[in-house]
Amino acid sequence: MVASRRQFLGSAAAVSGAAVTGLVLQPGAAQAVGHSGGAALPNVVVRPDDPRYPELLTRGFNARFVFSPDSIVLAYSAGQVQEAVQRAVKEGRKFTVRSGGHCLEALVADPRFDMLIDVSPMHQVSWDAKMNAFSVGAGSTLAQAYKALYLGWGVTIPGGVCPPVGIGGHTAGGGYGPLSRRYGLISDHLYAVEVVTVDAKGKARIVVATRRPDDPNRDLWWAHTGGGGGNFGVVTRYWFRDPRATGNNPTKALPRPPARLLMTWVTWPWESLSQADFKRLVQNHGAWHAANSGPDSPYVVMHSALHLNMTRDYALYLECRMDATAPNARRMVEDYIAAVSEGVSVQGYVEMNEELWLANALFEYPRSLGARTKSAGSNLRKPLTDDQIDIVYGALTDPDAKNSCLVYLGAYGGQVNAVASDATAVPQRDSILRFWIDSTWADPNADAEAVEWTRRLYRDVHAATGGVPVPNDQYDGCYINYPSKDTKDPAWNTSGVPWHDLYYKDSYPKLQRIKKKYDPLNTFQHAMSIEPA
Repeated sequence: MVASRRQFLGSAAAVSGAAVTGLVLQPGAAQAVGHSGGAALPNVVVRPDDPRYPELLTRGFNARFVFSPDSIVLAYSAGQVQEAVQRAVKEGRKFTVRSGGHCLEALVADPRFDMLIDVSPMHQVSWDAKMNAFSVGAGSTLAQAYKALYLGWGVTIPGGVCPPVGIGGHTAGGGYGPLSRRYGLISDHLYAVEVVTVDAKGKARIVVATRRPDDPNRDLWWAHTGGGGGNFGVVTRYWFRDPRATGNNPTKALPRPPARLLMTWVTWPWESLSQADFKRLVQNHGAWHAANSGPDSPYVVMHSALHLNMTRDYALYLECRMDATAPNARRMVEDYIAAVSEGVSVQGYVEMNEELWLANALFEYPRSLGARTKSAGSNLRKPLTDDQIDIVYGALTDPDAKNSCLVYLGAYGGQVNAVASDATAVPQRDSILRFWIDSTWADPNADAEAVEWTRRLYRDVHAATGGVPVPNDQYDGCYINYPSKDTKDPAWNTSGVPWHDLYYKDSYPKLQRIKKKYDPLNTFQHAMSIEPA
């Protein structure tokens, strides 16, 4: 991993279903059903003795989590997924599903699963005139979707900045990125979802649920606007359309990104920073976002993030993406940098370049192969306190740490906060920042110490509320695409507040009822799945 400009995950979860064991489908046995995208290609089943097996198995983002399923099924259609799920249920198998492979916890790569259904071949992007919305296969990556939507129609979805992340889990968990302050979350643009579910009789079926008020399956659509992946069935396709769009013109059905971005990095070398400088920098950044995160702020056209790296990583960075076509764009960025830098004795080094939007969206920062990671995050309604900043400073300057660490303070709010808390399954609608701790290391022998280090930092930052961000006047819980199983562990969550209330708040009982309705046998499970009512 290049520590100087470390990749932030706009969405990390890649869980969009659940797994199968010892299942071999005959080529061409499953045909597309309903909205599955046409006739299925021959099914591909890969077993451990196949040279393709390690290629598929190790595609996950986090090298800490690798499991050994009996087989990996590459699915090319909803019909094939339906067939695989049906056989798995009949044979009593446990199965998991992967889209992009970027789940940060072992929700997919769990030893209890002995078969993996990989939906990555389902990556087609097209305009569906019948649905009057864009169809995107659940196996599509953000990069594939961005490129197809922009080059084909000049539009986009406001997703994250990590191009290989899969649409499957990213959307189901809410999904946010650099355009979210301007346009809202990716799930705010979800029009419909195609899901393979299992009913009370054990029958796998394909269900299409839309946001139309008269749709009898509308609750299943709602569950996929932030309810997280792997809970209700296997997502095979999404349809996207801006809820404010009118007519049937695809070039106006989704937001249009800025043609050009003013990309800015401000660097403060650690060797020149005092603890007082560090504190002032973080204070200024928090105060600015507290004052500029409303839906009507002129700064919704800008996304920024403060990258607090460890001392061994040379420097701290302020990252800024501004719509270069906005009036006074350069002056707005300069004023923002001045506000964040005020009172800091070290002048930051500023790099400001104009870039084409698509090239910027598709750029992937280098990451070391075999990188191991532990992360956790929270939503901030108010900036970090002075005591919390001191805790972060102490951790980042720890000479004995076995890991590298990024503490990320990413801009939130804007149009995200213009949506009612019950309109989607994402209830966090008044936060100003996303706080995220991401530790990485390469040596498997350092796992225990590095994980413990990260857990302590997260616990200590949230010490006043039992080690986790219990919703109050400062916090608004957690983001399910930054899952951490520690929130279920009373050793690390001493708040007495259940993990699901941190992620889903008041949405959880409704999600449980939907789970019971569409997955009455609790077929789709993982380590942080929703329990049926």
